[in-house]
Amino acid sequence: MSDVNTRVLPGFMELLPQEQLEFNRIKQIIVNEYQKFGFTPLDTPVIERSETLLAKAGGETEKQIYRFKKGDNDLSLRFDLTVPLARYVAQHFSDLTFPFKRCHIGKVYRGESPQKGRFREFYQCDIDVIGHNELSINYDAEIPCVIYSIFTNLNFGKFTIKVNNRKVLSGLMENFGISNISQDVLRIIDKIGKISRDDLISELKKINLSETQIKSLMELIGIRGNSDFVIGSLKNLNITNQNFIDGINELEKVTSTMKLMGIDEDYFVIDLSIARGLDYYTGTIYETNLDDYPKIGSICSGGRYDNLASFYTKEKLPGVGISIGLTRLFYQLNEAGIINSDQKTVADILVLPLSNDQFKTALNVVQSIRESGVNADILLQEMPIKKRFKYADKKCIKYVVVVGEEEVSSNTLTVQNMETGDKEKVSIENISTYFR
Repeated sequence: MSDVNTRVLPGFMELLPQEQLEFNRIKQIIVNEYQKFGFTPLDTPVIERSETLLAKAGGETEKQIYRFKKGDNDLSLRFDLTVPLARYVAQHFSDLTFPFKRCHIGKVYRGESPQKGRFREFYQCDIDVIGHNELSINYDAEIPCVIYSIFTNLNFGKFTIKVNNRKVLSGLMENFGISNISQDVLRIIDKIGKISRDDLISELKKINLSETQIKSLMELIGIRGNSDFVIGSLKNLNITNQNFIDGINELEKVTSTMKLMGIDEDYFVIDLSIARGLDYYTGTIYETNLDDYPKIGSICSGGRYDNLASFYTKEKLPGVGISIGLTRLFYQLNEAGIINSDQKTVADILVLPLSNDQFKTALNVVQSIRESGVNADILLQEMPIKKRFKYADKKCIKYVVVVGEEEVSSNTLTVQNMETGDKEKVSIENISTYFR
């Protein structure tokens, strides 16, 4: 026996056939929905120049990046799909039409400490709308429409799209005169739901917020109700900071347009506690959660940013986008027993020659079925008849098309429903249309 270790590396996901089929089904729904809204599919290299990927990165990102030398080249594996998009738009700026809508589904790599639900290699499913110099806030409302359509179609149960605006939070901090620590405050607020209220207040005290500032902040992020109530409550605070006012106006515009675009208000809320820790978000921000599975956390997040590619071009390129971490989402859904992974083959039909004498006929039959646009498999391995049917049963095949001596002599085929056991005779010439 070989001593080679065949176990998958920690932090990498490898699926059984039935799981892979379900993963692909979910991924295809996301692809279809992205493209239904006019997002053009895009792919960029997995390997980029390190100087490109690290132009803006630092801290934890730089520690987690997979970086290596090949000859004189300093190379890295992409750690997200946003930085490659920035590089792509800067490089192809003169060839693109703005607003530029793109979708990208691909693997990214991060050297994180592997633990349950966190991966070193994982699929990201991104969409972004990039403008040149300006980008209508109507696109901030379209993004939740895509989220709504995707998770309605995936049917994982009730979900809630949480919407906020960073300007509301940053405007409040400007009003307090604490803009210099705004990023620290936002990172702490972003922990809501992960730590207790007391721990949250304790962390805010550690960065020297006063009791009054903490009280005002906690009251603000605690406002709950429908979008009209939240907007009205914010206006009634009578805060004159312009950033704060702009944030309220943008929230009002986004949520009213979301309703016009057909999003059921039972599926979205303004949640002023959503902060999104990443520094580049400057306006609208989103997080989406499954109502019945709060422990899974956010299943889709993103927001508006002022300038996508400032490190690569002088052109101003504002944008808005979201990302679905598909690998993590699939893992969490699988662990929670939400998804069904019963399908074990992409072919619902198996053509079954009972002996070599019927092999040529069976090949013609399976080819005829495939030409009609239906996926069909054929058992090419010789084995006893009972084992042939057992093979079909273990593969969860829905229909078996039996090609035996009797079938060939009568120019008919026996189609057996493997779920019910029912059998039906079908002429060979009609088999190509039978399964349509």
